[in-house]
Amino acid sequence: MIETASPTAVRALLKHHGLACRKSLGQNFLVDPNIVRKIIGAAELNKSDLVVEIGPGLGALTTQASVSAGNVLAVEVDRGLLSILAGMLEHAGNVELIQGDALDINFDEMVADKTGGVFGQGGRSYKMLANLPYYITSPLLMHMLVGRFNISMIVIMVQAEVASRLAALPGTKAYGALSVVVNYFTRPKMLFRVPRTVFYPQPGVDSAVVKLKIRPEPAVNVSDERTFFQVVRASFGQRRKTLLNSLSGSGLGFSRDSCLRALNHAKIDPGRRGETLNINEFADLTEALLREII
Repeated sequence: MIETASPTAVRALLKHHGLACRKSLGQNFLVDPNIVRKIIGAAELNKSDLVVEIGPGLGALTTQASVSAGNVLAVEVDRGLLSILAGMLEHAGNVELIQGDALDINFDEMVADKTGGVFGQGGRSYKMLANLPYYITSPLLMHMLVGRFNISMIVIMVQAEVASRLAALPGTKAYGALSVVVNYFTRPKMLFRVPRTVFYPQPGVDSAVVKLKIRPEPAVNVSDERTFFQVVRASFGQRRKTLLNSLSGSGLGFSRDSCLRALNHAKIDPGRRGETLNINEFADLTEALLREII
């Protein structure tokens, strides 16, 4: 049973423990049980699953995840919330609270250590749940994906604007470097919008829930992944510029002539803009640029 199902309950709980919401950590607590159920349903949990939750807050998702999954590892950076969570989850024998910054954690090593190697590095894959504040969304997603942890699925709630970027298609306003990188590692799907009114304190924008199913292999083959990501970022660096101008002025180290030859070799019009390229074209362009180094 969720114990923080209303703003009044959250206020009372925080006051009882002498705590307040920390804006620096983007703390907005979910207080709608229906949204919680929808998120848990999207994760398709069963008793054979291990869940790693980032930012459990006051445990709304944690409580329900513990009912559906086999075990839950909840990573919380705010030491002040850990005592509240410990009390709320004392009867859940399958939840372990871990204090730490998710950006600094090797999830596979943590999971393997906590499960005796059953999950994580060298073991079975696990699922991740997270309600991410804006300031940490991109770096944490990159940490999860580029780290190539043994994750099978990520279900995250982020600002609606960011969610649209994660699942955006080429040629759309929301399409950007993050869209390409997420599609490289996962099959993203926008699930549903979450109104700002179901949080305490109420944020200034709506949120949305996105499901990211990890691909067994990246969406495209590239010989140098680091260069691929650099080319993608450079192509979106100045959206009003053509690809030729963006790439040659990006600091990647390729001359204008090299960029022009690479674009022609990849059969990409130098006058196009980055937001019009699909992931296969970015891969072709990267390989063409790498040939300019040889």
